[in-house]
Amino acid sequence: MPTLSRDIVYALRAFRRNPGFTLAALLSLAIGMGANTAVFSVANALLLRPLPYQDPGRQAILWNRSPGLGITQDWFSTAQYFDIKNSTRSFEQVAIAIGGNFNLTGNGEPERVGAVRVSSNLFTMLGVKAKSGRLFVADDDRPGQIPAAVLTHGMWGRRFGRDPHIVGRTILINGLSYRVVGVLPEGFGLPREVLPTLSGTDQADVFLPLPLGPEAARVRTNEDYNIMGKLKPGVRAEQAQAEMDTLTARLRRDYPESYPPNGRLTFGIVPLLDQVVGEVRRTLWILLAAVGLVLLIACANVANLSLSRAMARQQEVAVRAALGASRPRIVTQLLTESLLLALGGAALGVALATLSLKWLKIAGSTTVPRLTEIEVDFRVLLFTALCSLAAGVLFGLAPAWRVSRIELQTALRQAGRGAAGLGAMWGRGNNARKVLVIAELALSVVLLIGAGLLIRSFARLQQVSPGFDAHNVLTFDLTMAGRRYADPATVLNTYRELWQRLGHLSSVTAAGGTTSIPLSEAYAWTPITIEGRVPLPGEKFINSDARVVGGDYFQAMGIPLRRGRFFNEQDTIAAPRAVIIDEHMAEEYWPGQDPVGKRIHIVEFKPQDAWPTIVGVVGRVKQDSLDSDPRIAFYMPHTQHPARALTLVVRAATDPARLTGAVRNEIRAVDRDLPMYSVRTMLERVEQSVARRRFFEMMLTLFAGLALVLAVVGIYGVMAYLVSQGTREIGIRVAMGATQRAILGLVIRRGMALALLGVGIGLAVAFAVTRTMRSFLFGVDATDLVTFACVGIALTLIALVACLIPARRAAKVDAAVSLACE
Repeated sequence: MPTLSRDIVYALRAFRRNPGFTLAALLSLAIGMGANTAVFSVANALLLRPLPYQDPGRQAILWNRSPGLGITQDWFSTAQYFDIKNSTRSFEQVAIAIGGNFNLTGNGEPERVGAVRVSSNLFTMLGVKAKSGRLFVADDDRPGQIPAAVLTHGMWGRRFGRDPHIVGRTILINGLSYRVVGVLPEGFGLPREVLPTLSGTDQADVFLPLPLGPEAARVRTNEDYNIMGKLKPGVRAEQAQAEMDTLTARLRRDYPESYPPNGRLTFGIVPLLDQVVGEVRRTLWILLAAVGLVLLIACANVANLSLSRAMARQQEVAVRAALGASRPRIVTQLLTESLLLALGGAALGVALATLSLKWLKIAGSTTVPRLTEIEVDFRVLLFTALCSLAAGVLFGLAPAWRVSRIELQTALRQAGRGAAGLGAMWGRGNNARKVLVIAELALSVVLLIGAGLLIRSFARLQQVSPGFDAHNVLTFDLTMAGRRYADPATVLNTYRELWQRLGHLSSVTAAGGTTSIPLSEAYAWTPITIEGRVPLPGEKFINSDARVVGGDYFQAMGIPLRRGRFFNEQDTIAAPRAVIIDEHMAEEYWPGQDPVGKRIHIVEFKPQDAWPTIVGVVGRVKQDSLDSDPRIAFYMPHTQHPARALTLVVRAATDPARLTGAVRNEIRAVDRDLPMYSVRTMLERVEQSVARRRFFEMMLTLFAGLALVLAVVGIYGVMAYLVSQGTREIGIRVAMGATQRAILGLVIRRGMALALLGVGIGLAVAFAVTRTMRSFLFGVDATDLVTFACVGIALTLIALVACLIPARRAAKVDAAVSLACE
């Protein structure tokens, strides 16, 4: 311990004598450590920290899939729930839920709240207990019971001011009375990434019971329900999946009309953590690799600085060796200095990461799950400490090994000389520095190409036409719930009045609504057949998106009419049923023909609605995302299918956000208890749909930029050091007649040889590595030659500039002065 204390004191004094070196090393390490700490904090929260439920490793969510119909992730019917519950042995418990947005009235302004109807065993399965009152019991699952409600802790505080007497009170939801029976504990929630409810509810505020009668076991339509399960101890998801495959094979055999052979029905089991993290897992691995490269580059930089400093300390080391210091003792001293630097860089890195995470929580608010749980905790600090120790050894070994091998007599003999001798500039003693610079440049090329591919991919994505004009469009949701709107005619008249009022607002050019606004995760599909078409072998129906639209929806969204007409007031409930199809369906099933006047059959509709006639064809719309090919789709008029919940769209001649207040006033004039919610412009919806891609691109570009800065500093530092060490060699060349241009060319050639080698190696590595990024790219190949060429040329030019500055200094060396100093 006394020896270690003396080493630490000696190291601190050495740092104080070389503030420039110390500051440069600390900043390089802080950048590398900070980036690693920040990204590991995200990975820790998402991948390593268990979900806040009982036995989280045994919790799973189930998905209904029919890949043959293009359905890779769907909800369940109540009959399928009973099939799973009664026919499988892998699960300890199975729970069912369905979410929605409901109108909460009374006790203040009307509010739209996220509500989830659940079977009584869901809370038990997740291991949650009530903060006050009780949660649901088996009696709540039976029809005819007094409707109960359980509030989340946040809802209890926000809406009811933490009323200690809330249990037993009655609240109005969609005009119906519910008795509050309990409040959930603080911190418990079922956000959308855990329970992805059909309506798109982001966070449940209220839980309601889900009573199912005997007929529910026979209903195979209305696949609107989530199913969660808890595996039995010792049962793996793969075992449960095999059991599900057996079950779905039986269902396909017993119910061929509902589950045709070409659909290839299966029920998928996804561990709950995998469901929550989703595709973010792959993104995190790439970002962790990227920040790991940044740290390696930072270590290479510090190693180069330490090598230069160590060579300048040869006299000091020689004197210590002459006084009896052993080689291990000298190495220990130098490694102590390296580890102190690493720990100092880690401390700065943690501070930098803490600040970065505050920005991350803002920038990633719509893209990163479990965002509120991200913090610098003990596990993160331990990771950073281990990284700092590894980094200290990594960049400290090369200088320590190099200095410990010096020849004592040679070092003492050259102690009085101010510069190295002939050949010092490009001699073998500088090979380590050159290798480090080559490695820095190669790693930077890999990161820059990865970022470049993402930037080009995102640019291509933004050029994709969504099929509508998102500019100057305001969107918001309305639901006409309760007894007042039990009559469809009342719903139609209210929406008709609302569209007329909105259309009369100044600057409004069109107003309408739909059940499935594009890029909002609000979509529905339905089985159809086409009149006169012979089905393919094994085909019972075609799967198509179905959307109800009202008012001047197509005009408000800027969706073009290709053939026929839009819906109008003549398309009433008493009139023949009408549909408008998109051009994708027209091209698929009526190639080279005019589909207007043809009929389709909507399998699950009542006979009077099942055979609508096509009256128009509209443009193809990107419904799910900009980078996916949409399914075929058809639209039905709201006047014939009076849906109570719609997303309204209002096109304005000016900034649509300014209309919000006026629109809210018109809604209140129609019904003061009708809440307006999810207010966003259509441009905001488009931006949100690509937010995750943008965030990933931004993060990787940031790390690539940091790597580039570190690499440029590294090559500049090495070239400057080599020039300073080669002063005598340059002086001799000048004395022998070398011109300034010759000296300039010599230094640039030697420096660019390192740069080109590093860039070449980086291009080769990137060519192999970027293939793992294919799933993140859109419209750009993983080995895109334009990106590779641009990065290679750009980095070469930057390296040229980094070499030019020390080269110009070398060209100005005065031979007489440099030789006199020698």
